[in-house]
Amino acid sequence: MTKISVTPAEFKDFSKYILDISGISLDVGKEYLLETRLGSILNRLGCGSFMELLRMAKSDFKKSLENEIIDAISTNETYFFRDKSPFQLLQHKIFPDLIDKRTPKATGLKPTIRLWRAANSTGQEIYSIAMTLLEMGVNPKDYNIRLYGTDISDAAIAQASYGVYNKFEVARGLDPGRLNKYFDKQDDRYKIKDELRAMAQFKKMNLMKPFAGMGKFDIVLCRNVMIYFTTEDRRKIYQNISTVLEPDGYLLIGSTESLVNDTDLYVSNKYLNSVFYQFKS
Repeated sequence: MTKISVTPAEFKDFSKYILDISGISLDVGKEYLLETRLGSILNRLGCGSFMELLRMAKSDFKKSLENEIIDAISTNETYFFRDKSPFQLLQHKIFPDLIDKRTPKATGLKPTIRLWRAANSTGQEIYSIAMTLLEMGVNPKDYNIRLYGTDISDAAIAQASYGVYNKFEVARGLDPGRLNKYFDKQDDRYKIKDELRAMAQFKKMNLMKPFAGMGKFDIVLCRNVMIYFTTEDRRKIYQNISTVLEPDGYLLIGSTESLVNDTDLYVSNKYLNSVFYQFKS
């Protein structure tokens, strides 16, 4: 495969295009990302330069090339029970509190809990949350549990929806007990069992677009996402999240992330070794 280098002018134009279509910000110094992640597309299409690829993408009214570029440039880094502490926080603090608050008194109605994982990549974290609920003894038949995952990548959403993972993917974060309990082996791949798959719903979503028709969520996870956005866009996204989060809901971000420079809508709370955010009272 022929390696094609991106010129400074091409990088400036291409990074602006990527920012416009996805909100992903590529600073100077990230030229290697374009070259490594889009190189195979350039070669397959016979493009002699990044500018030629950019012209083709902009003239493709079906947006299939645009979607392919988004799939290639988005990180899609995730694994089962990533960072562990958020799942312990959900298991020991957030889910018990919500179940208590959301259980109707003196009625036969099922308690409803809605969780949204923004930029969920290929679905491992959503399924980890489903496993956490089952291990808490939460029977989906007795609760209205709705786990939503969204991502800008078509390829990521397709894999999350299928719930099929290779050996490397299930080896990251899953012990043999959970692998045998929650997956069916299919040749050299592993498919999530129907019980967990039925708890989750996935769809494509660009976080830079309006959050229309989503309803309200009890929990929003936006972990390890904002590092790819500009400060202005981060503020806009957190503002939009506030419109879909219940008044007593919970916001979880990455362990190395902070809201200090992006929003003053929330206050931080600590439980065990984890931090979560809620609206100011």
